[in-house]
Amino acid sequence: QVSTCEWQPAKVTSVRSYDPYPKIQDDHVAAAAQLINNAKRPLALVGHGVELGGAQNELVEFLEKADIPAARTLLGLSALPSDHPLNVGMLGMHGSYAPNVMTQQADVIIAIGMRFSDRVTGRLDTYAKQAKIIHLDIDNVEIDKNVKTDVSVVGDCKMSLPAITRLLNKNEHTEWIEGFKPYLQQETEKVIEPAIHPKEGPLLMGEVVNAVAEATDGEAVLVNDVGQNQMFSCRYFKYKRKLSVVTSGGLGTMGFGLPAAVGATFGAPDRTICLFTGDGGFQMSIQELGTIMEQQAPVKVILMNNNYLGNVRQWQDMFFNHRQSFTKMLNPDYRQICSGYHLNYDVVIDRGDLHAAIDKMLATPGPYILECAIKEEDNVLPMTPPGKSVDEMLLEINI
Repeated sequence: QVSTCEWQPAKVTSVRSYDPYPKIQDDHVAAAAQLINNAKRPLALVGHGVELGGAQNELVEFLEKADIPAARTLLGLSALPSDHPLNVGMLGMHGSYAPNVMTQQADVIIAIGMRFSDRVTGRLDTYAKQAKIIHLDIDNVEIDKNVKTDVSVVGDCKMSLPAITRLLNKNEHTEWIEGFKPYLQQETEKVIEPAIHPKEGPLLMGEVVNAVAEATDGEAVLVNDVGQNQMFSCRYFKYKRKLSVVTSGGLGTMGFGLPAAVGATFGAPDRTICLFTGDGGFQMSIQELGTIMEQQAPVKVILMNNNYLGNVRQWQDMFFNHRQSFTKMLNPDYRQICSGYHLNYDVVIDRGDLHAAIDKMLATPGPYILECAIKEEDNVLPMTPPGKSVDEMLLEINI
């Protein structure tokens, strides 16, 4: 590692088994465009590839020309602004009710830079069997890996999307898009409103996320750890700008949040970085508070403390008859820990103090840890139970 050698700098143009610059096949582009032009009920599934390819503008042009509703994966959330009229919500086990149900009614599904993970598909043997599948991805290995495609377009979506868009007819799918609204209304009444505007009881994760989202007006970068905090923050945060979500996605890496948030302050120094973490994941990399102290990294940490490994506890309650095993947390005194690292700290217990505490956190320069005392049995909904189809999503559970 310390010896010297001869070295000539050269640009890498190929990697064994992976082509970073695949040539887009015109006949596949034409076939995709034909399917989309003939579709009555098209649905786009937008993944992380759109963000990685910098194809956010190309995505919007594609969707708007053909009037296609779009759902986003966890990693693709900020590829499309939260308030865009064609944005119909988040895919996945804890995603939005409407796109999950309507997946089973679409006649053409256009997957863009996503991998059809099990959290998105649910049961593969029942997933979108009525639909023609178009898959756009830069990596040929992803094609047909989980879901059999009818048309594949291998290439960088920044190039493949415009190629398809040029061949699309200007279209309207008003009736199809209106069909999403009743499901959105059901979710709003049964899940969203009770989660973000509770009338009594302890603080809920949904209302904390929503309050921070409103205070940052969709301009902040969301970073999260893993578990309920990840699902709640992805569901209720708002995005106006691209590249606004830093999450470990399906890797499930508890402890990801703190170091990732530090990195985000260097990657986007002009933006507010909001980290949502649970008490379990926070302790897995709590030593990174030392890095934050040293760098004075301006991370706004929202520690949602429910004294549980909440996601595992929810599964134990739902699927194992409340047989809770090693999910109850005995937490340290976070105030003293933050004091030892010389970091700004506050705690919110009462709902009436939440908004003022958030405003103070955002107005304080540098790093800040805001601990929120969360209801212990708070559950993430909706939920597609394991082994179920995406349209068997639960809006409420009795446990």
